[in-house]
Amino acid sequence: MPAKQRELDLTEFPPGTVTEYTTLVCLACIFDIFTRQLNLAPRTAFSEIKRHTPTIAELTSPGAMRPYFDSEEKHPHCPYCGSAKRWLARFDTYCIEGGKTTDAARRQLLRKLPKAEDQFVIQEKKSDSGAVFFEWLDTLGRSLDLNDETWLIDASRMYLERREPKTNWDEVFDELQAVRRSSRLSEGWERDGARLFLAPSLYSEALLIQYLVSRSHAHGGLTLEGRLTLMELVRRLRYSGYLEQLGITEHDPGEVFEKVVNHLAATHEWSSISTAAKKKVRTGSGSDRVEVAKQSSKKSSKSRNSKTAPPEPEVITTEPVKLHYLIDRRDFLEKVKSVYAHYAA
Repeated sequence: MPAKQRELDLTEFPPGTVTEYTTLVCLACIFDIFTRQLNLAPRTAFSEIKRHTPTIAELTSPGAMRPYFDSEEKHPHCPYCGSAKRWLARFDTYCIEGGKTTDAARRQLLRKLPKAEDQFVIQEKKSDSGAVFFEWLDTLGRSLDLNDETWLIDASRMYLERREPKTNWDEVFDELQAVRRSSRLSEGWERDGARLFLAPSLYSEALLIQYLVSRSHAHGGLTLEGRLTLMELVRRLRYSGYLEQLGITEHDPGEVFEKVVNHLAATHEWSSISTAAKKKVRTGSGSDRVEVAKQSSKKSSKSRNSKTAPPEPEVITTEPVKLHYLIDRRDFLEKVKSVYAHYAA
C-alpha cells in the first residue's frame, strides 16, 4: 500500500496530543530464530509470527533492541544481519492522550479503521500529567533543530497549541517574525503585524518551556530573552509577577524552578487552566488574587493601612491520564506474507 494511503487522518486531534513512533523489525532475523533455532516448519513459524504484536516499550523506547531497530535511511538495512528493505517491516504507533479534547476524535477514528486480521491494535497504559508533560518536552526537543534559532518561535507555537488547542495557530503564526512580552495585556495574546505579543504569564511559561528544551543542549538555556542561567530565569519570572501569581515565595532558585515546573506538569489538559482563571479577580496592578483572598481582605479591612494578603500557594497534584497506543500492523502483515512465501519455496 502506498505511503500516502497508509497515513491516518489525525486532523481532528488537538496539536500536541498525538505522538507518532516508527519502528522497524527484521523478519529475516525472526524467521531464522523460528525455523533454524526452534526447528519449526515455515508454515508454523508464519502462523506464530503474524499474531505477534510488540509491547509498548519495544515500539516507543529510544533505544530499540533486536530484532527491532530505528533508521532514518531511505533504503535501510538490518543492523544485525544486513538484510535489505524487502525483509524489513514497519510498525507505526500513535500515542493518543486520553481526555475531553481527544476522546470523541479517538472513538471516531477507531470506528473508521478496518477490523480484519488485527490490522490495527489498541493498547492502553495508565500514566499521569507529569509523565505526559515530560514526554511531550522530550518529543518537542527531538523535533526541533536547536542550532537554528527559529526553533524559539516554533517552541512558542507548540506550547500555545497545547494550551489553547481550539485556536487556529496556523493563521496566527503565518509569516510571524517575533514573539514579545506585552506590557499592556493582562491575559491572552494579540498579533500586531509580524509580531505576536503574549501576556506576562503566557510569555513567562513560553520562556520556561524554551529553557527546559534547550538547557541540556548548551550551558544555560536558550530563550527569547537570550541564553539564561537558572538564576537569571528565576529573576525574570519573579520580575514579571509570575511567581507571585502562583503564590511561590521561596528564594532558592532550585526550589522555585521545581515548583514552576511542577505547576506546568500538574495539569494534563492545559486548556482547563483558563476555566480556573475565571475564579480569580483582576486587580489594578495587573496581578491575580484568588477570590478567597479577596473575601478575607474584606473582613480585615478595618484599617486602610492593612497590607493585602499574598496569594495562597498553589497545591500541586498530578492528574491521572490514560494513554491509548494505536499500533498500525498493516505493513508488518504484508511483509510477513512475502517473507513466508520465500521460506516456503
